Amino acid sequence: MEDNKLEYVEPIPEKGNTNNKNGLGVGKVIALIIFTAIISVLIGAGALLLIFHFYPDFARDTVTNITKTEKEVTVTDTGIADAVEKIYDSVVVVKTYQRNQLYATGTGFVYKKDNNKYYLLTNYHVIQSGDSVGVVFTDGSEEKVTIEGGDKYADLAVLSLSSKKEIKVSEIGSSTEMRVGDTVFAIGAPLDYSVYSWSVTRGILSGKDREVEVSTNGYQSDWIMQVLQTDAAINSGNSGGPLCNANGQVIGINNMKLASTGIEGMGFAIPIEEATSYADAIIKGEDLSRPYIGIEMAEASNIYNASRYGISAMDGVLIASVENNSPADKAGLREGDVITELNGTAITDIPSLRYQLYKCKSGDTITVKYLRSNKVQSSKLTLGSSK
Repeated sequence: MEDNKLEYVEPIPEKGNTNNKNGLGVGKVIALIIFTAIISVLIGAGALLLIFHFYPDFARDTVTNITKTEKEVTVTDTGIADAVEKIYDSVVVVKTYQRNQLYATGTGFVYKKDNNKYYLLTNYHVIQSGDSVGVVFTDGSEEKVTIEGGDKYADLAVLSLSSKKEIKVSEIGSSTEMRVGDTVFAIGAPLDYSVYSWSVTRGILSGKDREVEVSTNGYQSDWIMQVLQTDAAINSGNSGGPLCNANGQVIGINNMKLASTGIEGMGFAIPIEEATSYADAIIKGEDLSRPYIGIEMAEASNIYNASRYGISAMDGVLIASVENNSPADKAGLREGDVITELNGTAITDIPSLRYQLYKCKSGDTITVKYLRSNKVQSSKLTLGSSK
């Protein structure tokens, strides 16, 4: 609640109190006022004539400046309809089925063509719970698609279908060339796909290289994604759809938003360079396994976890168990140790550990710092490959 500010109120003269026996009469007062006004006007006019006569440049500049301050400015915005039309027909509604029953819907787009085979991108979380997937095009036709593969940490899935019919393919742009403040727009199927499919929302690129904690397990944050931030409206059902620049080129894949009371206009998208890199690897059948160290992790800052292992709650990752013959086991790590650094970078929680770990490759040797009995220790650890 705002603080109320107390101020004195000026008194208002009593209406009936107009008598002034010792002062001037009403008629004299009015005459004096009129006379004073006439004299003031004459003096002002004379002064202006003298200025224009003796200082013509000053007078001209004064008039010119007045004209400039009154000049009207017209701003024309013709919209982004041409850019929207450029990609519109390459955007699809993604329908995920479980046992032939519609389970979830999202958005995707056609990003690549190889002969008569088309490849589409969407989010992994859109299709992860289904056993079959279909896509709906802007003409209303629905096609069953093949799930080529996906990655839950990249939150990316690749779909494909073969068709002799010509299908619109989107144009891929560059997120790295975008500047904060540039116009962007999103296309998707928010809320009820049967009503709001191919909705277009417009905004700006609000930020780049945002590190946002996400949950891949459905109950706690366990991963950090580096994403683009936009204030273009991103709602449920927009997941997997394109975030485009003002030329209608895809610069990102919409995948999440901050949803909370008091928060508006904070949506996020996977940079297109990262998305297509994973997609191309999936299409080629390349190994997407990630490095692992072979431990069960718990948050060291959690009071229950800390008391269970007889330590003080702190930043870091508590080792709840160590897999036999794993890289961690071979490096001498034990249950109850608290990992505080990887390769010189501070580790505060599970998402930060996994984020730093997945920057490395299987076979790399890293330095792990950890606390054991309140003493800092360090070990070299050679990373294995996730199974």
